[in-house]
Amino acid sequence: MPEFKLSRRGVLGGLAGLAAVSSVPLVAGTAFAAKRDVPQPDIYSCADWGARPPNGTPTVVSKRPNKIICHHTAYPNTEDLSLEYAFANSRDIQDLHMDNNGWIDSGQHFTNSRGGFLTEGRHGSLDALLDGTYMIQGAHCVGQNSQAIGIENDGSYHTGEQPTEPQWASLIDFCAFICFKYRIPATEIYGHKDFNSTLCPGGIHERLPELREAVQGVLDGSAK
Repeated sequence: MPEFKLSRRGVLGGLAGLAAVSSVPLVAGTAFAAKRDVPQPDIYSCADWGARPPNGTPTVVSKRPNKIICHHTAYPNTEDLSLEYAFANSRDIQDLHMDNNGWIDSGQHFTNSRGGFLTEGRHGSLDALLDGTYMIQGAHCVGQNSQAIGIENDGSYHTGEQPTEPQWASLIDFCAFICFKYRIPATEIYGHKDFNSTLCPGGIHERLPELREAVQGVLDGSAK
């Protein structure tokens, strides 16, 4: 997401500044291909982490998404890799999006903590993913919210920092599961900056070719 001052709450950049212009995706799409069933990772629901009720009913989009968009929260790179922190972080994001941005709920569909814990963001996103035939409209990327699954990766990766090993491994496995459930080609994994004027997702964007290759390896069973 766009840059903002590194405080946990009360800031309007990283997770908030989405009034941006569209741009052209960098990777051409190909047909979906998978040679194996991809196991579901542990994904904690909104109820699990104590989400507030949304201020309205999230919009159901009665078709599969066609891409995944990776973000980073631009929050400080915590050394707390616990599940408890992942839950608290999810609550902080929801508070920011609802109280500061005025959105009905968290903007992203899912969050990946620095400890590699996956949490549902916008209400209904997990049920939609497990069904595999529809999605919930998000608020994470201008022009893509009704066709892309948004994953927030907690942390700030603007100046050479990298995700932790558990976070990166979790991102690979989760993207592979999303691709499998929604029949999204691994080539259709992007960063926020591919579509909007932003630095998000920082250094993760440079690793998207690596991510796509790793996800395809999971899908075809060749992952090491």
